[in-house]
Formats: sequence, C-alpha cells, structure tokens
Amino acid sequence: MILTVGLWAAAIGGVVSLLFAVVRTKWIYKQTLEEGDLKRISGYVTEGAMAFLSREYQVLIPFVLIVAAFLAVANTGFIRLQAAAFVLGAFASGLAGFIGMRVATAANSRTTHAALQGPNAALKVAFSGGTVMGMSVVGLVLMGVVTVLGGSVFFLGSDPDTLRFTILPILSGFSLGASSIALFSRVGGGIFTKAADVGADLVGKVEAGIPEDDPRNPAVIADNVGDNVGDVAGMGADLFESFVGSLVGTMILALTVTGGEGIQLRLLSFPLILSAIGVVASIIGVQFVRTKPGQSAQVALNTGTFGAAILAALMSIPAIFWVLGGQTFYSGSGPWHLFFTTVIGLAAGVAIGLLTELFTGTNTRPVNAIVKACETGAATTIITGIGMGMLSSVFPILVIGAAIFGSFALAGLYGIGVAALGMLVTLGIQLAVDAYGPIADNAGGLAVMANYPPEVREITDELDAVGNTTAAIGKGFAIGSAALTAVILFTSFREQSGAGEIDLMSIPVLVGVFFGAVIPYLFSALSMNAIGKAAFAMIEEVRRQFREKPGILLDTEKPDYSLCVDISTRSALREMMLPGVIAAATPVLVGFTGGIDMLIGLLVGVTASGVVLAIFMSNAGGAWDNAKKMIEAGASGGRGSAAHNASVVGDTVGDPFKDTAGPSLNILIKLMAVVSLVIAPMLQRYWG
Repeated sequence: MILTVGLWAAAIGGVVSLLFAVVRTKWIYKQTLEEGDLKRISGYVTEGAMAFLSREYQVLIPFVLIVAAFLAVANTGFIRLQAAAFVLGAFASGLAGFIGMRVATAANSRTTHAALQGPNAALKVAFSGGTVMGMSVVGLVLMGVVTVLGGSVFFLGSDPDTLRFTILPILSGFSLGASSIALFSRVGGGIFTKAADVGADLVGKVEAGIPEDDPRNPAVIADNVGDNVGDVAGMGADLFESFVGSLVGTMILALTVTGGEGIQLRLLSFPLILSAIGVVASIIGVQFVRTKPGQSAQVALNTGTFGAAILAALMSIPAIFWVLGGQTFYSGSGPWHLFFTTVIGLAAGVAIGLLTELFTGTNTRPVNAIVKACETGAATTIITGIGMGMLSSVFPILVIGAAIFGSFALAGLYGIGVAALGMLVTLGIQLAVDAYGPIADNAGGLAVMANYPPEVREITDELDAVGNTTAAIGKGFAIGSAALTAVILFTSFREQSGAGEIDLMSIPVLVGVFFGAVIPYLFSALSMNAIGKAAFAMIEEVRRQFREKPGILLDTEKPDYSLCVDISTRSALREMMLPGVIAAATPVLVGFTGGIDMLIGLLVGVTASGVVLAIFMSNAGGAWDNAKKMIEAGASGGRGSAAHNASVVGDTVGDPFKDTAGPSLNILIKLMAVVSLVIAPMLQRYWG
C-alpha cells in the first residue's frame, strides 16, 4: 500500500514538473523576437547547438546498444531487464539535455531583446529558460524511475527480497544509462565550448585586440554554441544522473534496514514522496525569483533557492510522520531523526553553495586578491588563482564530512542516503538557477553581435556575473551531492555484492585506493589535453581567416563561422570517447581481475580524490572568470589594460578547470560507483 502511494506521488510529481516546463516553454516562445540581425545570428547558434547534439547522440547510440547487449547476456533471469532499463535511462538523460538546450537557445535571443526593458525583464526570460531545464530533468527522472520500479513491482511483486535482489538491480540499470550519457555529454560539451572559448579569447581579444563576442571573430558563434552544449545540456545530464543515483542508492539501503514489520517498504517509499515534495517546493520557489529596482539578481535567485529549500524541509515533516507510522528503525531512529537527516542534506547543500559564492563571487576577498594579482602579470594571476582554488576545497570537505557523520549518527547508512537526496530535493529550482547563467552569457554575446545599445550589454554583463556565481554554486551542489551519492552507491555495492566488512589495511584494498586516487588525475589530464588539441586547431583556423581575409577586421568581409563550429564538433566527438571508456571500464577490469575488495578500495580512492580535485578546479575557474569580469567593469585599469590581458590568460586557464574537467569529475565518481553496483551480482557469482 505505502509503496503504491510513493509511486503515485512520484508519478504525479513527474507529470506536474513536465507540465510546468511546457507552460514556461510556451511563455518563452511568445516573447518578442524581431526580425533582423538578432534573429539571424541566434539562428546560427541554435543550428550549431542542435547539430552538435544530434551528431553526439549518433556517436553514442552504438555505445548504448553494446552495453545493453552486454547486460542482457551477462545477467540471468529477470535481471536481464536491466538492459532495457539502461536504454531507457540513456534515452531520458539525452532527452532532458535536448529539451533544455532547445529552449535555452530560444531564451538567449529573447533575453537580449527583453534587456531593452530593463534587468528584471531580462532576468525573467533567462530564468524561465533555466526553469524549463530544471523541471524537465526532475520530471523525466521521476517518470523514468516510476516506469521501471512500478512496472517491475506490478509483474514481480513487492516482496523485500524480490525488490533487493531483482527489482532494484534492474533500476540500477536506469541509473547507469543516465550516468553514461551524462559523462559523455559533460566531457564532449566541455571540450566543444572550451576549444571555442580559448580560440576566441586568445586570438580575438589578446592578439587582434577586438572585444569579446565581436562578430568579426570567426570563433564567436562556436563559443556561444558551446555555452549551450556544455553548460546547459551537460549540466542537465549531470544533475539528472545525480538525482537518479541518490534515489536508487537510498532505496537499496532502505532494504538493508532492520526494524518493525514493513519498515523496509516504508523507507523505500520515502525518497519517492520526498522527491514529489521537492517538485512543489521548487515551483513555489520559482515564483519568488523577481527583482526590485536597484536590487541584485543574486538576491532574487537566492531568495527562490533558499526559500524552496526551507519550504521542502517544512513540508517533509507530516510526510515523514505518515511514512513511518509510529515505527522506528536503526537504533531507535524515529520521525524527527529522519527529518533532521533531511535538513542536514539541505543545509549542507546551502552551506557548500555559500562557500562557493564566497570564493568565486564578485567583490569577495579571494576574487579581489586575484584582481590585485592581475596588476603584476599573468604568472601571479595563475599562482593566486590556484592557491585560492586549493584553499576553497578545505571548507566544503569539512561540510561534507560533517553531513556524513551527522546523518549516519541519526539514521545509519540510510540516513546518508536521505541527506544526499535532501541536497537535491529542490533540484528543479537549483538547476534553473544554474542554467540561467549561460543563457545570460549568450544574451550578452548576441547583444554585441546584433549591435544592440551598450546598456543592453551592461545589463546582460551584470546578469552574467551573477550567473558565473550561480553556476559555481550549482557545481558546488553537484559536487557535494556527488560525494554523498557516491558513498551510498558504493555502500549499496558492498551490500549487493555480499562483501561484508572491509579491512582497510588489506593489500588489495590499499592497492585499489591508490588506483582510485589517480583516476581523477588521469581523467582530467585526458580531458584538458583534448581541449588543448581542439583549441590549437581553433586558434590556427581563426588566425588563417584573419590572415587570408584581411577585410574581416575592417568589417568588409564576413568570417566563416561554420568552419569553427565544425572544428569544435569534430574535436569534441573524437576526444570524449577515451575518458568515458576509461571511467566505465575501470571498475569492470578491477572487479574481475583484482576482486571485490580491490574494487571497493578503488571506489574509496576515486571518491576522496575526485571530490577534492573537482572543488579545487571548479572554484579556481569561477574565481578567475569573475576577476576578469571585475576588471572589465573598471577595476585595475579596466578593459585593454595590462591587468585585463593577465585576467584573460587566467580566465583561459580556468575555463577547462571549471567547465570541463572539474564538473566532469563528479560524474566520474558516480559512474564508477554505478557501474560497480550494476556488476555486483556478476562479481558475486564470479568470485563465488
């Protein structure tokens, strides 16, 4: 009965999310977009973004089919349905990215035009575009989970043993499909956007001395396309799989809990009900995102985000009391223990977000230090940025550690799962705030290319600076949730594989820890070197066009944008495969050659190393970016000064940090944990 209620709650939440996204989409398309340069240039961006996504998915289809075939052959009995769940997860993740990017490219140009009416009008359009991404992701996750879980329960029943050993392993296939597409989307989109960004900045701004987003720069359209494929579609796929992973991991841990009769089904249903509550809270929070004259967009976005989090926490209280029905679990944990576990997750997410804002926001002490360092050249700019990025990783790790410790003390391993889910419970608005940033950034570029009045670019620059911070905050949430989700996933793996207690001083475990610790560095090296190769090709192409068509800089000839888009596309699709395959194949190779203990060590090492490296890279990149924004706004000599040139170099170094390698790492650690979870029954049979 209670599981049925949970499934219905999640299904209703999913439908409401998708309907809300449809309503917002229709509103965006009704906004004014006049004929002329703006519509023409934005059409180039839309065409390039959709062409890249189409080619990326065509490349990924064989990978999806091969993995599905492996799952169908390697599994036994009903668990073979894991293959179908994997395909559904991959499809849903890809669809979320497609919807988000389609609407984002429509919102970009409409945000530019709305800026003629002032900051509030531009904010409303940009945030609405982000809202479609956020609510689409949540809706597709819930509908996908309900389809797989509900269908399996309908045909196989809801006996706890059936759920634990058959149905939830099938559901983990859905999570694996989501994680696989997320990793390729993040890495591929990141390579695309940063190759274009680096080429556009170094040749256009530094060598040719033309402004950012100047239509004379051949790479400028590719740069704008990249903002969409990397920061919108990539981030959407990233948080899609975060949400799925936390749901699946928490439900698996629910079936290991001891307590009164039916407590396992009650606790399994709670994540579904809590997710539905998060949908309602997110929709209400969206309504509070509006600015007053003279008020920063940051205040409006924080009001909506934190308001939704508080509302979700309050709404969860009656749900928790109803779900538990007076029963206790773990060591006497009751409703209030579960409530405070949820609050710990929410509070940890907010705390990581605020810490991220502290280290990356404009006019904060760390960013001001980087601005000051820009006055003495590129070397000090890079040194200071790296130092601040390293420092910024300390405090979020303390928060994550406290969240794990506190949630475990309150409700055991299941409590860690609930805390991870609590961090993402208002994902609808969290992702909306994150996706708003690249939309505002694109709107500013379109304003320059379409020759809109300077005050339009000033408004979009202000929104973009806030967007850099919100994007960094979003990455903070993603990384924090990745840490907790990875913990519950590899704990779930231990349960599913029957590993029991693990001796950390065991040689296989220690070797696994070292192997795991180096994987994030290998992965980051491959993705950053890929950007370097792609950026080199982009730089050579931009230089060639400037050299062979001198009329481009004189504004008497038009640059060839399509060649630059094609360079980024081909480079991204070629270079994204190796990092993705390493991430997916490593747990399989270690598990079947080194054993279950070594694989657990691998997961511990990759989680600890990956989370710290991801925070460092994301925050260093965000700080460099906003230091450049501050100088362009007039600090330290303003545009064209020596400090500005140094800040461009710092921002260029930081771009692959914050938009490719850093955010990809949180998918890496979860993908490796999910792969391990999926192969757990196979490993148990293999090692006997």
